[in-house]
Amino acid sequence: MERPTLEFNLPDTHEEGKLYVVDSLNNLNKLNVCPAESQHSLDEEENTGSTGESMAGSNTRNQCLFFITFILTLIITLALVSFVIFLIFQTRNEMDQISSRLLSEKKNIEELKKLNNIILKHLNQSRIKE
Repeated sequence: MERPTLEFNLPDTHEEGKLYVVDSLNNLNKLNVCPAESQHSLDEEENTGSTGESMAGSNTRNQCLFFITFILTLIITLALVSFVIFLIFQTRNEMDQISSRLLSEKKNIEELKKLNNIILKHLNQSRIKE
């Protein structure tokens, strides 16, 4: 397959004109490649004459902010998980206490039923004798 090549037929102009055409092509390429928000920051960098060193500093600062945010998120998540685990244990202890109370109350109710039956039997026997 033949691949079409991009060729620019530049007229023979002075050196200044060639630089203007190349600069225009670069600007056009930036418009096609970069989103609108980043184009503004690229223009500012060109105007201020920023160097690779400031971009490297910006990258390390962004990485540092990312890691700080990441660590804070991990700490907050750990605290929330610990709190949830604490609540689960507290709820389990409360449920154990409530179930033991219910069992003891059930035993008490069974004993009261037995006593009630004994009393009823005794009353029935005393009525029969009279």
